[in-house]
Amino acid sequence: MRDPRVDEYARLLIERSVGVQPGWQVAIRGNHLARPLIEALIEQIARKGAYPLLQLSFEQIGGPFAREAPLELLREPAPLQRRIWEEVDALVSVWSPEDAHEGSDLAEERQAAMQEASKPIRVRTMAMAIPWVIAEWPVQSLADEAGMTLEEYREFIYAAVLLDWDSEAERMRRIAAVFDAADEVRLVGDGTDLTLSLAGRSGAVDDGHVNMPGGEVFYSPVEDSANGVIEFSEFPAVYWGTEVEGARLVFEDGRIVEASAARNEDFLHATLDTDEGARRLGELGIGCNPGIQRFMKNVGFDEKIDGTVHLAVGNSYSFTGGKNASAIHWDIVKDLRTTGQIHVDGRLVQQNGVWVGELGCRPEAGTELLV
Repeated sequence: MRDPRVDEYARLLIERSVGVQPGWQVAIRGNHLARPLIEALIEQIARKGAYPLLQLSFEQIGGPFAREAPLELLREPAPLQRRIWEEVDALVSVWSPEDAHEGSDLAEERQAAMQEASKPIRVRTMAMAIPWVIAEWPVQSLADEAGMTLEEYREFIYAAVLLDWDSEAERMRRIAAVFDAADEVRLVGDGTDLTLSLAGRSGAVDDGHVNMPGGEVFYSPVEDSANGVIEFSEFPAVYWGTEVEGARLVFEDGRIVEASAARNEDFLHATLDTDEGARRLGELGIGCNPGIQRFMKNVGFDEKIDGTVHLAVGNSYSFTGGKNASAIHWDIVKDLRTTGQIHVDGRLVQQNGVWVGELGCRPEAGTELLV
């Protein structure tokens, strides 16, 4: 008998995350390991009077085609695939890899070619032209990465996704209101002092939409505004199954002018050289999910850790005013919970991962600012 939480999860994705309507064509991407959730998704779509378009693969990143196809073929989606991406009404992607490092065996030129081929759907999703969501399903590979048993990981997922999202939305909207009114944001922490501008940009609240788990407020920073340095010393930056440890980025007028890492520095440099837009910021995200407190090496969860921020290098969200274009969008998480601060227009709004002032408790008398 199926765990009733599977049906609750599927209903959340179909009704809240993408809001399926009668007659829609809904693409579902996933693999065989997520069969319980995928079947529940199909049932929910059917009950809405809509059409599920199931696209299953064994490897969710890479695979035999990516390894064997000529590069010129790999750069272009199949005409039928392009048509699906251009006409589909909603997209649900279920992440459940057999190998948490899928894609890391591909040469960098093949990774870049696959990213280029996905441009038709990326343009639509980054503009929020269609509703879409990426959902996590518990599998052994991800549990191993997180240092959990599969059962522990399953319980962790349900605790992070089956929340009262209306209440979470109300809390996050209060946070967004502060940043919406801001011109300058300053991030301070270990090895970090970075300023950027949100002037004229509006934020988005992920309250159970787009990513599941939700739990972030995110922006597209002004493209030429980032100045200073940020060091991601707490967690590795994971992209295409490759872990870059100790990444350090130096910005001048919005562009990364220096980049280093303690491990896999060559991969960092190669990714930042993908195209011109890869060296600029596409996103500033603020983690707000109270059910996520530990790093998982899984960005779908890690970027939502309450008390963290994440920066994405590369493509920005055009629906939040972003103008940066790139084939990549790499979210990298910075932990502010031990020694970190967020300042908005010179005012301290978060100290060591805790909101202050009207967003939370005020800092204790004598609190020393990290200036």
